[in-house]
Amino acid sequence: MNNIIIPSIANGIATPSKNGVSAQPQGGASFGEILRITAENTVETLKNSEKISAQAITGTADLNDVVQAVTSAELTLQTVMAVRDRAVSALQEILRMPI
Repeated sequence: MNNIIIPSIANGIATPSKNGVSAQPQGGASFGEILRITAENTVETLKNSEKISAQAITGTADLNDVVQAVTSAELTLQTVMAVRDRAVSALQEILRMPI
């Protein structure tokens, strides 16, 4: 059987196994770990944007920082929604598969 190598997000290298590709690359992070880190980064980005927006209301933040933080939060939220939509779509496809 041909071994297929799929790059890992964590370290760029996946290891082949006798059935194709191993579920977790050697030395790499698991899918759950990558998902957890991404969720933490998303929450941190949104909290930072909220903090800078509050500073803008009090007049202590630079306008450029406010625009950059709000744009970053908007992009992060759009990305999360796109990933959610893809996950829901994939689940619907799985549910439509014949048993």
